[in-house]
Amino acid sequence: MSVENEQTDPADPAASPLKLFGSEVQLERERLDMKRAALGKEANCGYSLVAKIENGERVPSLEFAQACDRVFPNSNGRFVRLWPLVMRFGFPPWFRRYVELEEKATSVRMFHPQLLPGLVQTEDYARAVLRTGRPTNLDDLVTSRIERQRILERDVPTRLWLVLNEAVLRNVVADGGVMRAQLAHLRVLADDPTHRVQIIRDTGKHHGWASPFGVLSFKEGGDVVHVDGFPKGYLLAETDDVTAANDAYDLLKAMAAPPDESPDIIDSISKDCYS
Repeated sequence: MSVENEQTDPADPAASPLKLFGSEVQLERERLDMKRAALGKEANCGYSLVAKIENGERVPSLEFAQACDRVFPNSNGRFVRLWPLVMRFGFPPWFRRYVELEEKATSVRMFHPQLLPGLVQTEDYARAVLRTGRPTNLDDLVTSRIERQRILERDVPTRLWLVLNEAVLRNVVADGGVMRAQLAHLRVLADDPTHRVQIIRDTGKHHGWASPFGVLSFKEGGDVVHVDGFPKGYLLAETDDVTAANDAYDLLKAMAAPPDESPDIIDSISKDCYS
């Protein structure tokens, strides 16, 4: 569910982009005298999800928007054009600006000490992590998190450089099956020549950085730093802050094992801990 203004009529199609998208889907579907189940079949989802999307209760996936444009005559790509705006309502308001910047970034450098970042999580891993906060819109949060990963797979992908503590691979999220699948996904990224994955081996000494952070770079303009925190993350763009973040990231990369060793490290931990 999106965060609505308390003074807004929940039934008003203009209440939010999510409501507008859903009302447009319902309008076009009824114009064709198409049943929800039939649209669900086209979009590879069930009747219930179609109903929730039409009611503005669920964030649609890109595949759903593409199916609508394919099925509804004369849509001319309208639903895919609406989709990025709709997706914003799957994120907390404070995180939306970061997502906008992430989509424009040419490279993303991330350090995470305890968990895999959302940009590389499998759906099951993401669901288990997000469930710990007991959100009322868990499905929307999972959908939105997974959809962010498209930037790594587009025609000109965003380049990812990821530095992780070894503990990230050993901290059990959900169960062994979820972790095996997650580490297999991470290994694919580690093998991809577009991206870099480095792991800081556990030598019993703390390296000094405890907070997850990332640095976004763009074709034009300066870098932007994002720092994860509780209860919300924040962005930094001041020159001194960006310089400090870049220096810290360079040191973390120097402490980590070389990228070429990452696949073997991942395989070894997966075998030792989750086989």
